[in-house]
Amino acid sequence: MGIEKKQNDLSDRLFQFTIDVIKYLRTIKSTEETRVLKYQLTKSSSSSGANYEEAQGSDTRADFNYKIAISLKEMRESNYWLRIFKSLELGNEDTSQKLVEESTELKNILGSISSKVSRSLRKNK
Repeated sequence: MGIEKKQNDLSDRLFQFTIDVIKYLRTIKSTEETRVLKYQLTKSSSSSGANYEEAQGSDTRADFNYKIAISLKEMRESNYWLRIFKSLELGNEDTSQKLVEESTELKNILGSISSKVSRSLRKNK
């Protein structure tokens, strides 16, 4: 139950992160420049959670690691876009800061999972 609970917690966190990002983006006026930024952030934030979900159904450890690596890459991108929104002072400042912090934490968690699985795969070769 311990590992499954942690996986469910992370899955729930990634899902909620996407919802929170979308709600945050709804508060930002769409201009020519923000439309592109909003689109990119929506894609990366939702892709991170979707790839994590796909990883849960992987048939092999290598496929699991591949999907986790994609999830991590997308979360890094989300963090990048969120820092741009924060630096440009777009949307609510507190919400922006919380999303940057959450994306940083999620990035660290996914990075840790990816590192552990990669080490395990190399060790078993």
